[in-house]
Amino acid sequence: MATSLETKLLQANDQHGLWRPGERVLVAVSGGPDSMALLHLLSELRHEVSLHLEVAHLEHGIRGDAAKNDARFVEEVARDLQLPCHLKEIDLPRLKSAAGKGNLEALARAARYRFFAEVMQRQGLAKVATAHTLDDQAETVLMWFLRGAGMKGLAGIVPRLEVEVGPDAKTTKKITVVRPLLAISKAELLDYLASKNSAYRVDATNADTAYLRNWLRLELLPTLRARLDERLPRRLSQQAGLLREEDAFLDELARVKLDGLRHGEALDRERLLREPLVLQRRIVRLWLCELRGKLSGLDYDHLAAILRLARGEAPQGRLALPGGRELICEYGRLKLRDTRRGRAGSCYTYVLTVGKTLHIPEASLEIVSECSAAANSPLPESLTQAIFDVAFLTGPLMVRNFRNGDSFQPLGMTGHKKVKDLFIDAKLPLGTRAVLPLLTMGEQVLWIPGHGRSELGKVTARTQAVVRFKTVRVPV
Repeated sequence: MATSLETKLLQANDQHGLWRPGERVLVAVSGGPDSMALLHLLSELRHEVSLHLEVAHLEHGIRGDAAKNDARFVEEVARDLQLPCHLKEIDLPRLKSAAGKGNLEALARAARYRFFAEVMQRQGLAKVATAHTLDDQAETVLMWFLRGAGMKGLAGIVPRLEVEVGPDAKTTKKITVVRPLLAISKAELLDYLASKNSAYRVDATNADTAYLRNWLRLELLPTLRARLDERLPRRLSQQAGLLREEDAFLDELARVKLDGLRHGEALDRERLLREPLVLQRRIVRLWLCELRGKLSGLDYDHLAAILRLARGEAPQGRLALPGGRELICEYGRLKLRDTRRGRAGSCYTYVLTVGKTLHIPEASLEIVSECSAAANSPLPESLTQAIFDVAFLTGPLMVRNFRNGDSFQPLGMTGHKKVKDLFIDAKLPLGTRAVLPLLTMGEQVLWIPGHGRSELGKVTARTQAVVRFKTVRVPV
């Protein structure tokens, strides 16, 4: 007879179609309590639902002997359960160094999915099951809420997802990921493991509250549960489920609308702008996803910039997008063009998000930005850096190259100066002028890296927080 947790897994499968009888499923196992509970639960059910199970464990090369012991532990448990086990060790710090950018967590996730894809193709496996729980769902929803996410972020972790592996993967382009434990709490899993006297490993880094998710789990969520409702994680999970349903409905509606706006691979600008704003954003997202294959690096600011370009009075315009593409607005059509080979002198516009590094291939530059308390922020060392009062930066920040008629109010002056005159005074070659980036907010030029900054947004005695911008030269 199935236990209560096994029954919940069967119910999750009935609701979300996680697996079919006879399917071959890879179980991602770290050795921690969540993944060990998932492994034991699926192992108990495998004969009842005719599942072929195999185990995968990736060692990231970060935690030394502790990680090696985790791998040995997972291998031993898989052997006891008579399940094939696939182990791999990588050097994640070296991968991060080679990549030159990106956070460690995102690189680790990409490496795991590449590993899963390799094993799945080699072994003929249909899906990979991961051990995301009800608590993980609550943490994710809360984290995205604090970051100001829209409906897709607040919809949280989906029970079933097609994930694209990175371009280095020598396997299929997509893998199916299923999350059978999303309706089950960590407390329930720990009770289950205790009832079976099943061992598990503990990752000491999970107690480090320097990591945002750990802080949410160990400090913020317990406080909210104590003050508001002990059932808060379940309520957040229920909210995520409702938002997923509404999000799916709006996406389907946007997909129908998109079909009526197409002109080949282009979009009809006027007909797009007749739709409600909430559908405009979704239509553009779906269209870009079709053309690009994925939306990594594209956020709300980019969508807002695309729609501003579409609403503009000028019949033509361009907007640079992450991934070496640019959006072109030409006489009633929106088009996407590949520009991974930057063209000197081409018109470009980028969305700048504070806290993210912005790469500008046309100028062989990156702009790095960070927010800090004014008291802890030294003055810029040169005009390759600039600091602005956070309170002033109220509008979208854009980085673009020079346009005829550009002017700014130089720091310490009351009048304005044409940017063209600044270039002439500095004796800048025409080629340099064509690609030099300007930081703007609306129509206001705030900073010309290396050459001048505006009086607007200057730091004063009343300034509490600042944003520091600096340019970094990158190899061509």
